[in-house]
Amino acid sequence: MSRWSPYDLNGGTCIAIGGEGYCIVAASTRLSTGFSILTADKSMILEVNDKCLIASAGFDGDRSQLHKVLTFRSENYEHFHKKPMSCPAMAQMLGNTLYYKRFFPYYTFNLCAGLDDQGRGCVYTYDAIGSHERVGYSCQGSGKDLVQPVLDNQLKAPSILELPPKVAVTSLSQAEAIETVKIAFSAASERDIYTGDAVEIFILTPEHGVQKEILPLRRD
Repeated sequence: MSRWSPYDLNGGTCIAIGGEGYCIVAASTRLSTGFSILTADKSMILEVNDKCLIASAGFDGDRSQLHKVLTFRSENYEHFHKKPMSCPAMAQMLGNTLYYKRFFPYYTFNLCAGLDDQGRGCVYTYDAIGSHERVGYSCQGSGKDLVQPVLDNQLKAPSILELPPKVAVTSLSQAEAIETVKIAFSAASERDIYTGDAVEIFILTPEHGVQKEILPLRRD
């Protein structure tokens, strides 16, 4: 049986892409169990601050609890340090939080994405117990097997194993990356019943902070 059991609440698909001067985080809004759609308007994305977002696919109860814990800890950090938590710092904290629950893990598959200190897009991808790495782009969720080949074909970010190491950001412009996200979600919604209804697309830039747009998807 695959990890996406039809008896679990599924949150669809999420994608993150990091580029020079921008980061894009997108996730579908359908929440379903088996062949029943529970709601068409459930956000999978936590807006930590204007430089960091977290997208979580998986069981909705665990996702809600995880986002609540991360919100509390990020607000606590900001209270004591008088500044918002950076995206790399949040990525490490998310990894620690997931690893702490490794013996009874959150049934979530997460992406932490935003802007680093140089204003570049940074994307961190996770397994269920907190192991993570920084990549140029990634996706999680029930549509991952459909979306990942599209991203690999279009983005072609350098491997982190190459020597000398290269910056793991895509060479596409912001507009091209947004169009790639829309194409990937449109393709996934045709073949994955857990991905549909709409997509929330968040665009982070140093100049404009966080901007949001909605892409409608098929509703059947």
